[in-house]
Amino acid sequence: MDEIYDVIIIGGGPAGLTGGIYCGRANLKTLIVDKSKTAGALAYASLIENYPGIEKPLSGKELLDRIRNQALSFGAEYKEEQVVSVNLISEPKEIITMQSSYKCKAVIIATGAMGRKPTIKGEGEFLGKGVSYCAVCDAAFFRDKKVAVLGNSEEALKEALYLTEFVETCYIITPSSSLKASKEYPVYSNKKIEILTKHSIKEITGKERVTGVVVKDSGGVEKHIEVSGVFVYIAGSQPVTDFLSETLKVDEKGYIVVDEFMETSIPGVFAAGDVVSPHIRQVVVACAQGAVAALSAERFIRGKDRLKPDWYG
Repeated sequence: MDEIYDVIIIGGGPAGLTGGIYCGRANLKTLIVDKSKTAGALAYASLIENYPGIEKPLSGKELLDRIRNQALSFGAEYKEEQVVSVNLISEPKEIITMQSSYKCKAVIIATGAMGRKPTIKGEGEFLGKGVSYCAVCDAAFFRDKKVAVLGNSEEALKEALYLTEFVETCYIITPSSSLKASKEYPVYSNKKIEILTKHSIKEITGKERVTGVVVKDSGGVEKHIEVSGVFVYIAGSQPVTDFLSETLKVDEKGYIVVDEFMETSIPGVFAAGDVVSPHIRQVVVACAQGAVAALSAERFIRGKDRLKPDWYG
């Protein structure tokens, strides 16, 4: 018999991890599924100093690590996997990742707003025709071919390393002067990877499918690089809801619509953080919404009429 969780939280940012703390403390069997520890908006923040209780500034990554460890200390499980689809109407609900599938009674969506609309010339035109946002999903289509990874985050570098298991050559292209990784990071020693810093992407070219990219160096010199695939890991500001397949009610900008208890248009499905909040993007707001979503999930699972005050929270 498949294991059934009380709550599955999709997303490991401040909203999702805070939800994990509250669900764990409520003795709910809780699983946090997170695409990457370093992919969210807070993970990119170099300095946080306005979060309550912090006496000295710290990096967003360090704050995330603290919140994650706190969630784990209360019994929440954590898996670093990418969710590719969901079935929120079934009972139990099902969450499907690249590695496995999980079932639960309630879901909290806290995937943030790091998605993006196509902004590079050719990006939208060739989406699904050589342009991808997921190496794990599509790497096998580019076996023995040349590809480009756009971005310099740790997530981009991880995906580049994954691609080298399949491709002939992987170019890492970024306008920054360096990658967001130490000199010991394996991308520097991998013979299949070529790193192009101080190069901005001008265009993704092709006919029926991608055939290359046009880049410009810091001196303004443009050149065309032949590739069959382009994997884009440039941060955006769109709510990350692509895996939902239009199952939930969203507003005109794509943000998930919730009520005062953070419940969505489907009973037992809650959402919190930047995926519902287009206006105020603050860590403290995301954490508060994650707590409300968790308390609401507990009420839903245990059939309570109202939220239970958590005087120690």
